Amino acid sequence: MNENYSRETALIGVAAFEKLRSARVAVFGIGGVGSYTAEALVRAGVGAIDFIDGDTVAKSNLNRQIVALHSTLGKPKAEVMKARALDIDPDCRANAFNFFFDERTADFFDMTAYDYVADCIDSVQSKVLLIKTVREAGVPVISCMGAGNKMNGSEFRVVPIEKTRECPLAKIMRRELKKVGIEGVKAVYSEEAPLQISKEGADGKKFIGSISFVPSAAGLLIAETIVKDLIAKS
Repeated sequence: MNENYSRETALIGVAAFEKLRSARVAVFGIGGVGSYTAEALVRAGVGAIDFIDGDTVAKSNLNRQIVALHSTLGKPKAEVMKARALDIDPDCRANAFNFFFDERTADFFDMTAYDYVADCIDSVQSKVLLIKTVREAGVPVISCMGAGNKMNGSEFRVVPIEKTRECPLAKIMRRELKKVGIEGVKAVYSEEAPLQISKEGADGKKFIGSISFVPSAAGLLIAETIVKDLIAKS
């Protein structure tokens, strides 16, 4: 048994760990939520993980994204995540895709190759397309709702998207998924009402506020859900 995972194996058992080792998971969006999801999956021993993101690391990411360091500024987030994954576990079959998932790139992916997909994308249009594509492939998907303008990481829950509340993004996603006939999607959302952005902090700009421990809490909950579902899979 790999000593790296001896403590985990003691917790979940060899058979459960082998399920994780043989699984392939895709994380779409390697930002504040997705980067923590990705790293937790690597550290849990998931055998193959694809990281998909077309963005590069910026200074504004330093407060909340695990891939964001001064040494990684300007580098593709997916590539940075792959390097971290291999530094943690050289045997992880990690792949980086340095582009966004959208109508132009959707056909690039064979969703049936995955055992689970994590949607950590910001764009509503891309989220709906990803969920629709994954659902059509018969693969489990979990989708993250809004993690910005929040201060309480303990407020995140996992529920079917129809049961979400308080989250503006979830409201939009419920409506858009209903239009394409999709229901019952597993969603991670916060029951905390969004906070008002400080004009002083925003400096007159329109953007979503964030803090280190909120997106990470959502990302770790996504990873927890994926790992538990993979272990429970017959």
